[in-house]
Amino acid sequence: MPRPGAASPADRPQWWDRFARRRQERAPAGPRTAFVLAGGGTRGAVQVGMLTELVERGIRADCVYGASVGAVNGAGYAGDPTPSGMEHLQRVWTSLSGDTVFPRSLVHGPWTFFQHRPAVHANTGLRRILEEGLHFERLEDAEVPIEVVATSLHDGRECWFREGPAVDAVLASAAIPAMFPPVRIGDELFIDGGIVDNVPISRAVDAGATRIYVLLCGPLHYRPRPPSRPVEAVLTGLFVAVHARFARELAMVPPDIEVVVFSGGGEPGADYRDFSATRELIAAGRAEVAAVLDRAPARQPTPADPPAAAGTRRRSGHTRLVEWH
Repeated sequence: MPRPGAASPADRPQWWDRFARRRQERAPAGPRTAFVLAGGGTRGAVQVGMLTELVERGIRADCVYGASVGAVNGAGYAGDPTPSGMEHLQRVWTSLSGDTVFPRSLVHGPWTFFQHRPAVHANTGLRRILEEGLHFERLEDAEVPIEVVATSLHDGRECWFREGPAVDAVLASAAIPAMFPPVRIGDELFIDGGIVDNVPISRAVDAGATRIYVLLCGPLHYRPRPPSRPVEAVLTGLFVAVHARFARELAMVPPDIEVVVFSGGGEPGADYRDFSATRELIAAGRAEVAAVLDRAPARQPTPADPPAAAGTRRRSGHTRLVEWH
C-alpha cells in the first residue's frame, strides 16, 4: 500500500524519477540515517533541544543537511555529535541576544530598510559566533558529513557545499535577505539557502538515506493570517512557497524510506531579534522528540539489513508527523 498522501508515479515530476534512479545506484550496503534541519530564525533553538534528545537516545546521523539556521545547528551537531557537544551548542544559544547576532549601526530605525546598502545588519556578529563555536574549519573535516545549501545570486540556483571553509558556507546559507549581506564564495554571491530549499528532504533521498529525521522550527502545516502590511504580505508569500515545496517533497518520498518529522510547533515571533524564549524552545524540542519516539519507537536498523534493490522495499516505509502544542 502506498503511503497516505503519497504522489502517484504519474504525478511525480521527471526530476524526481532521476533522483530515485540515482538513489538506487548510490545506495549503500547498510541503512543510512540523515538529519535534515530546516530554517526558522530564532526558533532554531528548538532544534538544539531536538538534537540533544536524539543524541542522548543514541540516535546518530550518518549525514546532515541544513538550510539557514538549520545549517548553523547542523554544523554544531556535525562537529561534536556527543552529549558534551550538545551542551556546548546549548551554551552558545543561551548566550545569544539580538545585539550579538544582529548588531545595530550607530543610526538605527525603520528607515534603515530603505538605505542604500545591501542589508540592515552586518554579519560580523554571526561570523564571530561561528568562528568561536564550530569545532572544525572545513566542512570535510566535520565528525559527521554535512552539506549546507545556499542560493546563488548569479542565477538563483540551489548550491550545496560539502567541502571548503565551514564558516563561509554556513554564513552564506544563513544570509537572510535584507537582514544580512550576501556572502562571496569564489566568484559568486550567495544568500539564504532556505529560499530555494528550506527543508532539503530530496537531498537526503538522493544521497541514499533510508531513515530521515526532519527537524523543523515551526508548524507542519502553514496557515497564514491575512497580512495587514505590505511587508507581511511579502513574507507570507515566501512562507507559502517554502511550505508548499516541503509538502510536495514529503509526499514524494519513496515508500521504502522512513521519515520522522518533528514540527517545532509555534509561529515565528514578530521581532526577528528576540532570543528571550531560547531556553523554553530548547526544552520544547527535547520534549517533542521524547514524546514522538516514546509513543511509536522506530525499529532500529542493523548492518544485516539487505540493501534495497530496484523495485523492492528494504522495509515498509512510513512517515510519522507530529505538531507540538
